[in-house]
Formats: sequence, structure tokens, C-alpha cells
Amino acid sequence: MLSKISSELLHHFEAKDKAREQALSHSRRVVRLSGSAIRSIHKEEMNTAKQTISEASDLNTTIKTILKDHPDIYYGGFVESAQQELVEATVLYYIQNEKRILKPSELDVEKTAYLLGLGDVVGELRRIILDRIRSQRPYEGEELLVIMDEIYSTLMLFDFPDALHKGLRRKADVARSLVERTRGELTNAIGHARLIEQIRRLDEDITDQV
Repeated sequence: MLSKISSELLHHFEAKDKAREQALSHSRRVVRLSGSAIRSIHKEEMNTAKQTISEASDLNTTIKTILKDHPDIYYGGFVESAQQELVEATVLYYIQNEKRILKPSELDVEKTAYLLGLGDVVGELRRIILDRIRSQRPYEGEELLVIMDEIYSTLMLFDFPDALHKGLRRKADVARSLVERTRGELTNAIGHARLIEQIRRLDEDITDQV
């Protein structure tokens, strides 16, 4: 009596399990590729970063296709986590290379993943600014600090329960701390750079008068 029913159910769950395993494997690769792209961006290897992000983006599309008939798996958590990493890498790349921030629709990701990934960009921008300070290029950090502050201000607009955006409030709190610390460090670095420049000019004036 139940043989036909059980056969249909078994087929359903076998297909679902196969889709889950494929999507999980691809999601893990998206995370690895996104991390690799971020490392390339920090090394200023932009062509490599662009290619890696493109590969990760293609995998994201593949995941959505695989899970088209399995929304329960798609919204289970691991896909969103992978998309969050993809957002972080892609947004960071476009900030560095085109001075713009892509929309969720351009990245083909879920809105919550977009916001959470955007929050992580703040920390990566801080790393870039600190690298500029260490390489005696603090002025290049001013524009990035403005972007950090803009991202933080954007995150603060979404004052909803965590059940709706899964930890965004914590991301915003971390972003605020990073923005404040970076602003202080960049201000000191620029002040020091200006002092050095003034001393250099004074030395040149004294030399010209001798």
C-alpha cells in the first residue's frame, strides 16, 4: 500500500540531499574564493582579484539554480553565509577600483547577506588605511574613511529585531568602533605628515638663505 508513496518520497529526499551536498560544496568554494580575492586586493593584485570574484559570482548563480526547487535549503543559512563573503570581496573591489558600491541586485544576493557583508567591508577598509599610513601615504586614506563612515551610517538605519537581519546590530556596533579608531589614527598620521612637510620646507628656506 505504501510502496508507491514511499518510492516517491524517497526520490524526493534523494534529490534534495544531492542538491544540498552540491550547494554546500559550491558555497564553501565561494567562501574560499572570496577570501582569496580580498587577500589579492590588499596586495593590490586587482586583475587576480577580479578573476577570482567572477568565479565566485558564477558559483553563486549555480547555487541558486541548484536550489531553485529547494527554498528550505537555500534559506538554511550556509548559502547566505557564502553570499556575505562574496559581498565583502566584491564591494571592496569596486570601492578600490571604481569608487562605487554595487546594489544587492547587481550582486544577485539576498538583502540580509548584502547588509552583513557590507558591514564586514568596514574592517577591510581599515586594513587598507593602516597600510597607507605605514607606507607614508595617509592622505589616500581620507576618502576611504568617508566610505567607512557612510557604510556605518547606512547600517544604523536598519534598526530592526535581529530575527530579521541576523546580527546586523552587532556588525554596526563593531563598525562604529572601527570608524572611531581609524579616524583618530588617520588624523594623527596626517598631522604628523603635515609637520614633516613643514619642517622640510623650513629647511629648504634656511638653505636658500645661506
